[in-house]
Amino acid sequence: MYTAAIVTLSDKGYAGEREDRSGQRLKELLTEHSYQVVSYRLLPDDAKLLQEELVRLADEVGCSLVLTTGGTGFSLRDTTPEATMAIAHRNAPGIAEGLRAYSLQFTPRAILSRGVSVIRNQTLIINLPGSVKAVEESMAFLMGSIEHGLAVLTGQEGECGRG
Repeated sequence: MYTAAIVTLSDKGYAGEREDRSGQRLKELLTEHSYQVVSYRLLPDDAKLLQEELVRLADEVGCSLVLTTGGTGFSLRDTTPEATMAIAHRNAPGIAEGLRAYSLQFTPRAILSRGVSVIRNQTLIINLPGSVKAVEESMAFLMGSIEHGLAVLTGQEGECGRG
């Protein structure tokens, strides 16, 4: 079983003005696919706080997978991709490119997502949009492919990709 963490970026959610439905849906979907969700955090749209959390999840907690939701649009406060790239050791652009291409079948606005996918140590970090619908679509696309990548990344390829 791989360990996973969820970080939702939302000023309104952090202030208690909006429920975090996308992060909660991510938790449900990960659990349904046998991931052990070891951390869930709701943070404001703040690059420094996100960088600190991503480093903690990768370096201290040692999560296999970290999914962020929110902060990938064009607003000045949407700095999730920049914060994620700042702590990355390696880029994994095919995942984010694939997500955008897949999402185009549902909405032409998929081209506006700036989410990235990166590796830090043995942790795969993927930025997802902030809506429940986009999270569900993204996870439908990802779940068939990322287990192999996680198996290779964590050195468990010969063990059927399970930690």
